[in-house]
Amino acid sequence: MKKINLTSLALLTALSVCLSANAQTATTYTAKKGALSETELQRWSHLDLAKDSIPGMSVDKAYAELLKGKKGVKVIVGIVDSGVDIDHEDLQGVIWTNKKEIAGNGKDDDKNGYIDDIHGWNFLGNDVHETLEMTRIVKKGDDGSATYKTALEAYTKKYDKAMKDKQQVDFLMATDKAIQTNLGKENYTIEDLNGIVTTDPDLSKSKMIMTRILTNAGPKFRDEIKEYSDYVYDQLNYNLNKELDSRKVVGDNIDDIKDTKYGNNTVYGPEKEEVLHGTHVAGIIAQVRGNNIGGDGVANNVEIMAVRAVPDGDEYDKDIALAIRYAVDNGAKVINGSFGKSFSPHKQWVYDAIKYAEKKDVLFVHAAGNDGQDVDLPENANFPNDSEDNKKEFASNVLTVGALNNQYGNSVIAEFSNYGTFNVDVYAPGDEIYATIPNNKYKYLQGTSMASPNAAGVAALIRSYYPKLSAKQVKQILMDSGTPLPPQVLLGENQESKPAASSSKSAKMVNAYNALLLAEKMTKK
Repeated sequence: MKKINLTSLALLTALSVCLSANAQTATTYTAKKGALSETELQRWSHLDLAKDSIPGMSVDKAYAELLKGKKGVKVIVGIVDSGVDIDHEDLQGVIWTNKKEIAGNGKDDDKNGYIDDIHGWNFLGNDVHETLEMTRIVKKGDDGSATYKTALEAYTKKYDKAMKDKQQVDFLMATDKAIQTNLGKENYTIEDLNGIVTTDPDLSKSKMIMTRILTNAGPKFRDEIKEYSDYVYDQLNYNLNKELDSRKVVGDNIDDIKDTKYGNNTVYGPEKEEVLHGTHVAGIIAQVRGNNIGGDGVANNVEIMAVRAVPDGDEYDKDIALAIRYAVDNGAKVINGSFGKSFSPHKQWVYDAIKYAEKKDVLFVHAAGNDGQDVDLPENANFPNDSEDNKKEFASNVLTVGALNNQYGNSVIAEFSNYGTFNVDVYAPGDEIYATIPNNKYKYLQGTSMASPNAAGVAALIRSYYPKLSAKQVKQILMDSGTPLPPQVLLGENQESKPAASSSKSAKMVNAYNALLLAEKMTKK
């Protein structure tokens, strides 16, 4: 579904003061961000827990002490996502180019089935806004299956919440407009609000609401309201709209995995602004280190292959399966998948693609999901995964990554992050990660979508400097070499205190320095 910056969800709590006196989430968020300097915040995932008291991945330490003077091999990283702005200033020189293809001649020179795929492939064509998988299932009608019943229940719950959110957002935007009208200007401050003297109860209420919003959210509150408003309206207009049929512009049969002649080579799609998510993911891994613009990527010696397969809405199983195969067949050694959904009608297609990647020695790094739930429970399943029974993995090349906050302690696991002793392998920084977004801009985003590429970046480092190690070995290194979580951690949206062993298979946080030490040791063996 739409990849909203999760800080907007925290902000929504601040906005909710008009309906509730509890602004705890927003207050926590503000204090958390304020605990780090801007310089630390932009690079916190690269810092070291022992040295900086920040639960980063010790990336800077790894470069300074282990990689200095060493040369690695180029590693292609496939970004299966919403698309990538390949023209971004901080991704220049790290974009994969298919040297077997002649640009612009309208021919499939390398005979891989895709014409002029110079920097990757766009499996979505001009499709941007899509429905959720549960919406598609409900739209098909009641077939008597348990899947339909579950999907209908989930859809109804989500639709009802979206309608409530719409009411709240509409009310807040109207409240903001009332203040603008009273003051006679669009932008105003706390001081301006304090200067309003009125006996009108409605205006007095609007003043109180906007005072608390500015206090909690700061001067850019309107941008955040707009972002959340777009999210809510996109849900109703697209994600949950049973009448929507965006796929028709693609022109394929979505239920036929053998129908592969679709899409195009414009890897940022028809609207470059819509590839914010994929561009941010790519930047976390590969934005140029040390060039004094934007942030720093985790991995040097990488080339980013853009594979557009994740719309604003739920991805189609067919697109994901073909995207994974495309990345594998064109040389990717690591694939990042910062996507996921609750229903997967053609999950076997994706499972087969993951097994194909395993056979070709390609590591698939996947985000655990942002529902704050135990994904070991069948009702909370997050697809794709690497097990159908929660007892045995069918592939050895899938690393599932949860998200960390930037403050160490029992709340180090992000509240939104999914968890599970079987279906989550390890954790990586995912809170307030600074990286590239389209049109030479940069932004903080958070989610397991950001944790996954942080881990994938470390995997790419290992595959660059220790290329003889297999995908299975790299996965095990990332899990075994991690920094242990605190003995007790808070998990999920309810923030239950549980032993760290309840969080994931490894109960550890990815650490680049330790991973490279272990890779060296394993290579010598």
